[in-house]
Amino acid sequence: MSYNEKKVTIDLGNGLAPIELSTGKLAKQADGSVVLKQGDTMLLATVVSAKEPKEGVDFLPLSVDYQEKYAAAGRIPGGFLRREARLSDYEVLISRLVDRALRPLFPETYHADTQVMISLISADKDIMPDALAGLAASAAIAVSDIPFNGPISEVRVAKVNGELVINPRLSALENATLEYIVAGSAEDIVMVEGESKEISEAEMVEAIAFAHEAIKKQVAAQIELANLVGVTVKRDGNHEPSNLDLRDAVFAATYDKVYAVAKSGSTKHERTEQFAAIGDAFFATLGEEIDEETAFLAKKYYHDVQYDAVRNLVLDEGIRLDGRDARTVRPIWSEVDYLPAAHGSAVFTRGETQSLTSVTLGAKDDEQMIDGAFIHGYNKFILHYNFPAFSTGEVRPNRGPGRREVGHGNLAMRSLKQVLPAENENPYTIRVVSDILESNGSSSMATVCAGTLALMDAGVKLKAPVSGIAMGLITDEKTGKYAILSDILGDEDHLGDMDFKVTGTENGIVACQMDLKINGLKWEVLTQALDQAKEARLHILGEMKKTLEAPREDYKPHAPRIVSFTIDKEFIGAIIGPGGKIIQEMQRETGSTISIEEVDGKGIVQVFADNKAAIDAAVSRIKAIVAKPEVGEIYEGKVKSIMPFGAFVEIMPGKDGLLHISEIEWKRLETMDGVLKEGDVVKVKLLDIDKQGKLKLSRKALLPRPPKEEKPKSETDKG
Repeated sequence: MSYNEKKVTIDLGNGLAPIELSTGKLAKQADGSVVLKQGDTMLLATVVSAKEPKEGVDFLPLSVDYQEKYAAAGRIPGGFLRREARLSDYEVLISRLVDRALRPLFPETYHADTQVMISLISADKDIMPDALAGLAASAAIAVSDIPFNGPISEVRVAKVNGELVINPRLSALENATLEYIVAGSAEDIVMVEGESKEISEAEMVEAIAFAHEAIKKQVAAQIELANLVGVTVKRDGNHEPSNLDLRDAVFAATYDKVYAVAKSGSTKHERTEQFAAIGDAFFATLGEEIDEETAFLAKKYYHDVQYDAVRNLVLDEGIRLDGRDARTVRPIWSEVDYLPAAHGSAVFTRGETQSLTSVTLGAKDDEQMIDGAFIHGYNKFILHYNFPAFSTGEVRPNRGPGRREVGHGNLAMRSLKQVLPAENENPYTIRVVSDILESNGSSSMATVCAGTLALMDAGVKLKAPVSGIAMGLITDEKTGKYAILSDILGDEDHLGDMDFKVTGTENGIVACQMDLKINGLKWEVLTQALDQAKEARLHILGEMKKTLEAPREDYKPHAPRIVSFTIDKEFIGAIIGPGGKIIQEMQRETGSTISIEEVDGKGIVQVFADNKAAIDAAVSRIKAIVAKPEVGEIYEGKVKSIMPFGAFVEIMPGKDGLLHISEIEWKRLETMDGVLKEGDVVKVKLLDIDKQGKLKLSRKALLPRPPKEEKPKSETDKG
């Protein structure tokens, strides 16, 4: 054997197979590689980091990519190329979950290009890989010499039938009332994301604490694996030059001025310009001949000045950049029915953040096809979030949605999905599009609010309106001071220690996304943040209700209509016709869209059109096809063919019956010649349906019976 494999196992006590972590067998030229195996699910995680940073880089250039190999699930990719293409939204979302958990744990001074890759190489249909990807990635870093303040791990926590469960089977999630991915180290929680069915704040804290216990087991296993490998020395993680004299000079010259601007309560653009002017004035004092390192450090230290000034202003005086206190939500205004041609629309503005959101109602054919290795099927609720450069006053080429847009849209989608009407009460495919027109803090939460109003404007019967709020946190480890901020600005997100987005109804939380940049978030601080978020969330709901309190009674006049009904399974083929001929003809001639599928042994038909006449025409033709002949009923049929013994008459589309020669008239007919011809329309009565389903028709049963002829008297009867 040419490899030296090391293994550890983790049993989470959840009834599933133990998790096995192994290294030393695959991808040995990477800085670190681990294979994670649970049941038939296998992930290969690798990490490679450059030995030295690029010049002028003062951040961590970290990229995390999660990709599913179709062969892992025994599938061949769709499309012309039949190979794995760019990452799907689902893969992007998992990549983001891992990235957000890993990034805060790298040293702040480590600036080398670092790439983490996680591949699903084998898939168990009931063991979800997304909750295992963070564990695999962290383990790969743990067995490398890359500096890292971990390990970390991620787990899914769900409440199924009233019980909290770690990493439940996919099939069990159908009955879950909460589902969160939680990431953390042995000491702290660093990331939370998920959805729930209007749960309380206390229930959420309980779930996170429960998840943390499982995370601790997985962290311990990674440390054990690293010890087996013998990783004892990490490479140098300090890539930042320093000049303490320059740092002191920057602070002395600029801190008070920056503090004054921060305290002035100016707008985002005014504040940005004033901060830039202070910095430029100081940089000018350094002269034009300064070296690149000095220029680099001066900008870095000036950023530190802004960081300290803004945070100290909040902690010492309770004043925020725009003049608010910690709990106040920025002014809100909203409007519905802004786009007259859309099926539903809303504008929601909170401070300097604005979303214009539209709703489009579509048919079943408009459903989104999900073609992934692990998850594939159809989705009838779609939410797209767009963040153009002009929303922040920037110039940037439009290259389509990036990972940020995918992540923000997913959070809003999860929030609104919880309050959509039940499947049998909503026949529509629904697409919500949020275009961010201004941004200064929490545009994803503006999307939730605008999405709620637009859906209600469209007449979609939401169970309850949803609002969202972004919470922030500023702490001082030395003094123990902290401030929880409601409705954070973009700068407060960038300079703060936490970004905690919470969405919910008046009854409870429906989704959340939390990212921590510090160690040691106390449970009482988390509880306080959730309680403060509830207060802000309810305030925003109250403002939204001033614009539109409940869904409209009906859809817009120009919105399409859908009629759904059930037919017997046996008629599905008759409606579709050979090669789809019948259904295509009906759609073409009526101007409607018709879909039909088999569900639980029944045919579910949906007829979609933008006017009632088209729907009525299509429904009438379908019902004629699926109508069942009834013995004793009278039908108007068309003669389809003539036989020596009678005629075959079509009494319903595709349903012919025999009109025997003896049932045409009361008098006896010797031949069919000249009696009927093909195309004649005749009224007939259905006399019987035999065991083979053949129809027996009669025309004479509808004709008056002639009187019986009297027989002549015989000669013997004459008087």
